[in-house]
Amino acid sequence: MVTIEITRVHGDYGFEAKNKNGHTVQTDSSSESGGNDAGVRPMQLLLMGLGSCSAIDIVSILKKQKQQIDDFTMHIEGEREENKTPSLWKTIHIVFHLKGPIDKDKAQRACQLSIEKYCSVAETLRRAGAIITWQLKVNE
Repeated sequence: MVTIEITRVHGDYGFEAKNKNGHTVQTDSSSESGGNDAGVRPMQLLLMGLGSCSAIDIVSILKKQKQQIDDFTMHIEGEREENKTPSLWKTIHIVFHLKGPIDKDKAQRACQLSIEKYCSVAETLRRAGAIITWQLKVNE
């Protein structure tokens, strides 16, 4: 079981989420919505979770294949449903950027396995109707 504690720390909508190990994330609403823009939006956290989950999978897979990753970044763009409440993620596109002496076919397969099989966040978003696409760039 996972336990998260949420405490209001700033204005009306500024919260701090803390796990049992004391790691924290600041969240808030936009100034247009009455917040102070003092933290990440909750829906943005889902995209951050997706990227982090997938990154852990990919690194794990490539390490088992003795691939050296010198640098790893990703860019994630998402589009939400319009004029709906709740407004879910409709489309999400991830670009994985890997650098190092990496076999591109192995990296391609690691990304595919993560998004299509191992990443629980990706599966959660897909079950909610999101279409997740991705591409890989190695040493570009």
